[in-house]
Amino acid sequence: MKIRPIHTDSEYRAALKEVSVLFDNEPEPGSPQGDAFEVMITLIEAYEAKHFPIDLPNPIDAIKFRMEQSGLTAADLAPAIGRKNRVYEVLNGKRALTLPMIWKLHNMFGIPAESLIKPMPRS
Repeated sequence: MKIRPIHTDSEYRAALKEVSVLFDNEPEPGSPQGDAFEVMITLIEAYEAKHFPIDLPNPIDAIKFRMEQSGLTAADLAPAIGRKNRVYEVLNGKRALTLPMIWKLHNMFGIPAESLIKPMPRS
């Protein structure tokens, strides 16, 4: 396995091909082949992060995803956002999140702060 920086799409595809055979039978961590495998995975991840970035969801989508994921209702969000009608205003894009709301949503429900601070979509 040749280890070198990945600069082009063809180098990226070649690196994927090299490591794909090792996924079914991963080398022992700490072994020379295991270290090479780990370095190649790191290089691939760096290339993907640069060339195929994944955008964070907007705040409303992040909140709704967590609600769906955790089986939460609007009433469950009231301690973080305020009265139930305020929760619906936020979820419908009628009211922006305040800094205290963002902090509470992050701490209480584990919603990434990076998603919650994005500008809210206009309805």
